[in-house]
Formats: sequence, structure tokens, C-alpha cells
Amino acid sequence: MARTVQIRVYTVRAGLLDEWVNKWQRLVVPLRRDLGFEVYGSWKDHARSQHIWVISYDGPESFEEANAAYWASERRKTLGLDPGDYLVGEETREVEQTL
Repeated sequence: MARTVQIRVYTVRAGLLDEWVNKWQRLVVPLRRDLGFEVYGSWKDHARSQHIWVISYDGPESFEEANAAYWASERRKTLGLDPGDYLVGEETREVEQTL
């Protein structure tokens, strides 16, 4: 399968951006990497209360299958991080690298 790359833009509840990003870095990123995803980077846009990050997958399954396995994993279920507690909006763009 070809590498799938997504840019994700999360709008975070007012006042919780730093807390969300800290927990996301400590809890989500290591699990994503353990499950075969690559996280290229992460940025905070304080003016819009947004967290922007880039993730890819290039494994034997499709991105959708690998993402479903992430959400179904026991480790994900026990992270203690519910995106609904922090996020008020989410935009996902699947992109193709040109440079």
C-alpha cells in the first residue's frame, strides 16, 4: 500500500490547549508510533486554540484499518484521555507530498 499522510487540525476548548498537547505528546504519540504510524510534527496555534499535527502510515494495512486498530487497542482504551473532553472541532486532510 502507498503511504497515507494526513494533516489534522484540532480545535481545543478555550484554556485547554497546552494541557491537551502535553497529554497528547505523552500518551498518544508513543502509542501511535508503536502501532506503526509516523508522527512528523505538531504545532500550536494559540490565536485559534488549535493543535495541528501530521501523521502517516505505510504498513501492510490501509490507513483506515490501522487507525481502527489504534482505537480498538487495549492501550488506547486505558490511556485516560478522552478527546471529547478537550476537542470542539476536528478537520482531517489527506494530502500527497509534492516536495
